[in-house]
Amino acid sequence: MSNMTTYLAKVLEVPEERLSLCSVQYEIKKVTKGELLLQEGDVCRNTFFVEKGLLRMFSIDKNGKEHIIQFAPENWLIGDRSSLYFNEKSNYYIEAIEDSEVSILQRDFFNNLLKEFPNSIEKNNLVLQKHVKSLQDRINSLLGETAEERYLKFIKMYPDLLLRVPQWMVASYLGITPESLSRVRKELARKNFITDK
Repeated sequence: MSNMTTYLAKVLEVPEERLSLCSVQYEIKKVTKGELLLQEGDVCRNTFFVEKGLLRMFSIDKNGKEHIIQFAPENWLIGDRSSLYFNEKSNYYIEAIEDSEVSILQRDFFNNLLKEFPNSIEKNNLVLQKHVKSLQDRINSLLGETAEERYLKFIKMYPDLLLRVPQWMVASYLGITPESLSRVRKELARKNFITDK
């Protein structure tokens, strides 16, 4: 069973005997480190479920600086929802940080799923509401919390990513410079906070 199949069974509660019906509606693709699944200016046609590996979504501002919006490790979904649902050109890139395997879900995958399995609607809505809550919390964090508070939240949300991504990417996600992140880590180390466990 793919991780996507497990996700459908456990999270959206698709009946086990019907999972094979779902599996024909998406394809699993290998992507290499550095490969782009979405580029700025393109219309996003897919949502990606990470079977194995790690993806990131980011934008590049007019000064050429990258801003990481989301990391997607195993069992996470990632895609530009605005572009996908409103057929707009994307402002983002989606890139593989590691050699990865992703399930590629077509634009209407979840709509078709919910038509076939109406009992999954409530579960899908819960997933969407949690995603919206997470985005709201992230905005609030960027606007009102210290770099240290943001870093500690990052560790809680992505507990294994510190060993998988370079420090500059973590800093980009937190909205601080790599130098500021180094200071935060040193201060936490001084307080005997262990960040690599």
